[in-house]
Amino acid sequence: MVTSITNFGRSGLYDWMMQRVTAVVLMAYTVFIIGYLLFSSDLTYAQWSALFENTFMRLFTLLAILSMAAHAWIGLWSVSTDYIKPTGIRFVFQSVCGLLAFVYVVWGIQILWGL
Repeated sequence: MVTSITNFGRSGLYDWMMQRVTAVVLMAYTVFIIGYLLFSSDLTYAQWSALFENTFMRLFTLLAILSMAAHAWIGLWSVSTDYIKPTGIRFVFQSVCGLLAFVYVVWGIQILWGL
C-alpha cells in the first residue's frame, strides 16, 4: 500500500508515541535552559562555554536536536499527507523537509562537538 511506503511502515501508534516522547525531551531541555539562564546571574561566555563542555550537557543537547528533528518530521509528514494531495508535490515537500532535518542535525552535531 502506498501509505505504508511513504511512512516507512510505521503505525499511527508509533508516530503518536514518538511525538509524545520527543515533546517531553524538548520540554525538559527548554525548562533546563530557561532555569539555567534565570538562576545564573551575570552569565558570561566562559560560563556558557563551560556548560556545553560538560559531556552530560552535550549528550542532552544532542538528544534535544535529534528529538526536534524527529518531532518536526512526524508533524510535517502528518500535515503534508493530510493537506497536500498531489503525490508529486507531497513527495517534493517531504523530501525537502527530510533533507533540511538531516542538514540541521549534522550542523548541530558539528557545532556541539566541534567537528
